[in-house]
Amino acid sequence: MPERGTADGYGPADAGGGSKGTSARSARPLVDGVSLRLHAGRITALVGASGSGKTTTGLALLGEYPAGAQVTGEVRVPDGLVGYVPQHPAAALNPARRVDALLRDIARAQVRDLPRRDRRAAVTERVLRACADAQLNDAKDLLCRYPHQLSGGQQQRVVLAQALLTGARVVIADEPTTGQDALTKRRIVDQLAAVARRGIAVLLLSHDLDVVRALADDLHVLRAGRILESGPADRLRQDPQHPWTRELLASEATPADTSVDAATAGPANATSEVLPAPEAPLLHISSLTARHHRTPVLRLPGLSLRAGECLAVVGRSGSGKTTLGRCMAGLHRTYDGEIRLDGEVLPHSLRARTPAQLAAVQYVFQDARAAFDEHRPVLDQVARTAVRLRNVPTAEALTEADDTLAALGLPADLVRRRPQRLSGGELQRAALARALLARPRVLICDEITSGLDTLTRRSLLAHLTGLLRTRPDLALVLITHDRDTAALATHTAVLDNGRLAEHGPTPHLLDSPTHPTTAALLQPPDNWAAGVSV
Repeated sequence: MPERGTADGYGPADAGGGSKGTSARSARPLVDGVSLRLHAGRITALVGASGSGKTTTGLALLGEYPAGAQVTGEVRVPDGLVGYVPQHPAAALNPARRVDALLRDIARAQVRDLPRRDRRAAVTERVLRACADAQLNDAKDLLCRYPHQLSGGQQQRVVLAQALLTGARVVIADEPTTGQDALTKRRIVDQLAAVARRGIAVLLLSHDLDVVRALADDLHVLRAGRILESGPADRLRQDPQHPWTRELLASEATPADTSVDAATAGPANATSEVLPAPEAPLLHISSLTARHHRTPVLRLPGLSLRAGECLAVVGRSGSGKTTLGRCMAGLHRTYDGEIRLDGEVLPHSLRARTPAQLAAVQYVFQDARAAFDEHRPVLDQVARTAVRLRNVPTAEALTEADDTLAALGLPADLVRRRPQRLSGGELQRAALARALLARPRVLICDEITSGLDTLTRRSLLAHLTGLLRTRPDLALVLITHDRDTAALATHTAVLDNGRLAEHGPTPHLLDSPTHPTTAALLQPPDNWAAGVSV
């Protein structure tokens, strides 16, 4: 029997002593032959491409398997709860209840042995301590909000606070740094290290190789449901044996050249001696003040975006990045000021926009799973964009959708499934394909590389770069925490606490930032990942 605080041989998996999980319809192994042991006080990382089976493996510790899966093997966990932090945190939060109520429900169960007069204060103290441990800043203000009023990063930290409140002996962290800014990512790294130091076994499912490098004691490389290579993390990084492991780890050190070529990127990068007259802005924002209820959360005096430009919007979680993108797309209507497209004021509300305006400004959500209807095949939902917004015949739209999805690395058999049978990273690419079928003038991408492995992220960034080169009428907005993704942009806007802290050409901000927030957010990961130990 494994020692207390470990889990041994969990699946779905197969072959050498492990367990096996297959789809009831196709008998295709989802995870095949996986055997792992989680040790108390150690962090075990499971890495691999999107759809390789990381989340399926992690959920097995909770006794959760895909619908219709046939499972063999054994899962053994210690007495007590297993905490789970999902990649898409909104799915774990009740949208009808405030954050305070969600956390207090957990804390109340832990203070029942106290005198009644002391319970309220004890609950409050536990909730605030868990929020602090999860790096949830301004907790007293955020606890009063509903989940939809939080950024994706804030939602993720609320779920982490829930897991910490349960007193779990095992914590499964599924992409815990997805959607987090660099500052918060460092604190999450420190927090997970602290969790392990308290004797908790941590299973880290991650695409972020910088975080894996900083945290992992043991490393397993998963591909197509099988573990290719396992061992101490330091040894695998220094001497990987499998070719795919070498390729995956090499991509960490050699990011792809996705910079926009000045000769082909449009007016933002023109560097010839005789500069043409600047074009009129494609999108112009003036005197924007956005609110949640009566509370201002974003103040932006002005911002312009021209055709051919790529604008990166960076900032800490909760700084107003997603609110800015939602205002552009008509998804957040409680704002003052104007947003103009080709000189024409866009209605605040999505419902008031014309089909042409809807097609012109497309938004790709950070939580792609919540943006799909779970009852319809992904291909049909992607194709419907062309049918509804461009009046393309259904058969032609399906063909175009197939081609666009294939270009993003999603094969035909995969996209004919329902959304729950795709991984988070696969759904992010499908959401991008759906937006592209509208033939937008402005494409807003909210953390679309956050759920992707390093190799797929490089491919997607190269695809976006290609769009700017082949679609001179397109402008791209990248809402991101990732330094390499921001480096794709021609210009970068840095938001800090709802205000524009700095704005300028991306190379200048990367090399010579003037605002402290810019310097902290765009700092290379080597400056913080090294030296973190458990």
